[in-house]
Amino acid sequence: MQNKLKVLRAMRDWSQAELAGHLDVSRQAVNAIETGKHDPSLPLAFRIARLFEMPIEEIFDDAEG
Repeated sequence: MQNKLKVLRAMRDWSQAELAGHLDVSRQAVNAIETGKHDPSLPLAFRIARLFEMPIEEIFDDAEG
């Protein structure tokens, strides 16, 4: 799944560790989501969307290719 998490994080000038703190997950979890190695759980996707005040669909894209 593609996502805009890295771009959104950079816009706020947050490190992966800072974003992880806001989301109550590990820095490694943030890295895995940003790089597409891991998809977030639905509750985590909702927390991310609330944090960035955006709809989930604007952050995550499940389109192939």
